[in-house]
Amino acid sequence: MASAPVRVRFCPSPTGNPHVGLVRTALFNWAFARHTGGTLVLRIEDTDAARDSEESYVQLLDSLRWLGLDWDEGPEKGGPHAPYRQSQRMDIYRDTAARLLEAGHAYHCYCTTEELDARREAARAAGRPSGYDGHCRDLTAEQKAAYEAEGRTAIVRFRMPDGPITFTDLVRGELTFTPENVPDYGIVRANGAPLYTLVNPVDDALMEITHVLRGEDLLSSTPRQIALYKALMELGIAQGIPSFGHLPYVMGEGNKKLSKRDPQASLNLYRERGFLPEGLLNYLSLLGWSLSADRDLFSMDEMVAAFDIADVNANPARFDLKKAEAINADHIRQLDVKAFADACAPWLKAPYAPWAPESFDASAFAALAPLAQTRVTVLSDITANVDFLFLDEPVEDEASWAKAMKPGADALLTTARAKLAEAEWDAESLKNAVLAAGEEHGLKLGKAQAPVRVATTGRTVGLPLFESLELLGRERTLSRIDAALAKLAA
Repeated sequence: MASAPVRVRFCPSPTGNPHVGLVRTALFNWAFARHTGGTLVLRIEDTDAARDSEESYVQLLDSLRWLGLDWDEGPEKGGPHAPYRQSQRMDIYRDTAARLLEAGHAYHCYCTTEELDARREAARAAGRPSGYDGHCRDLTAEQKAAYEAEGRTAIVRFRMPDGPITFTDLVRGELTFTPENVPDYGIVRANGAPLYTLVNPVDDALMEITHVLRGEDLLSSTPRQIALYKALMELGIAQGIPSFGHLPYVMGEGNKKLSKRDPQASLNLYRERGFLPEGLLNYLSLLGWSLSADRDLFSMDEMVAAFDIADVNANPARFDLKKAEAINADHIRQLDVKAFADACAPWLKAPYAPWAPESFDASAFAALAPLAQTRVTVLSDITANVDFLFLDEPVEDEASWAKAMKPGADALLTTARAKLAEAEWDAESLKNAVLAAGEEHGLKLGKAQAPVRVATTGRTVGLPLFESLELLGRERTLSRIDAALAKLAA
């Protein structure tokens, strides 16, 4: 199928919040499709009624739209292979299972869970592989009838070939699996519900998928799927076998695979903190791939132009939150000021902003935006950077107070207040006023401005102080210094 136009798929299950590892898989499929001029199919694997939810489905599509990972066929887009939700394709799976049974590629297995467990345990004790032992592979009609007379139900198992299966993984090279390590496997439950092991390859075949790019955790199922593809080709359902590429694990803390339970795994966390989609995607692309050895920062257009699945590294990739934040900060710096200000908008109102809506001054924020843009790591940082301007009183941060208000701070503040009261109200004049106050007390500017900053903004770190005071205004600045002096006196 190598000569066919590239068709890749992203097929998530709508369970819970999207996971950053899942997003990385979507990103690599999207980049490969865009690089090759191919087609990205979005298919929803929602056959697990106990775990899947409509809420998660809606959230999944919304997340992909937010990230800019657009799909060519699938929900909301349609396409020649609709429907694209597996829950709506059950008749297809039932028909395919029946055809596999009729052709002898599958068979009914009547073994109970207890019998399977006992035989697996005996195999382990004897040092043999503990997979399914083929007990029901060649039952006679009389044996089947006897099991059914006992009231047993049967699952459907796929009959694996007796020889080894070799394929070339696009990431890992040539791999071979021997028969004892890939036993016959279930494709339909006893209640008639099709399993992932059937529906995934059947849909890939019918949707003419040419390349399957997915997580390393699914590598062990690939020889099973290749055998099933060959059977589907015999039945005229599949046209060929897709190329497989297994992406490296994303590792979290302690060299463990990043799981859905890890706090830093949830896509929603990054969205709520104010990561830019392009910043997060830039970082996730580095988990197994790189544009060049000496360059971590790039646009999605640059990634698409350069992406080759052969360049993906097979080694596990560690998720580094600090690096993700640093790359996001770089993308924030690259925005023009208006785009940055617009992107900050959600964090300047409820539920993020602690000030009353009528206290927000858009023109004052526009003046601060260029100063803030060079200092925030994620967009949600903006709230704490500008709250001093829109709150009636500065935030009470006792740690900042204790750090800045050392003995002698009251004398310094008294002098600074007097000089600020007489100064022209522009940033340079305000700086000179505080500098002069510091000199009177034997302090350099850095030491002198710390009590002034905490008195007026509540914190020891923030935006450039004198530009901030210029916007805060003379009356509010002096009033806040007076309040700080009163607190020191008390």
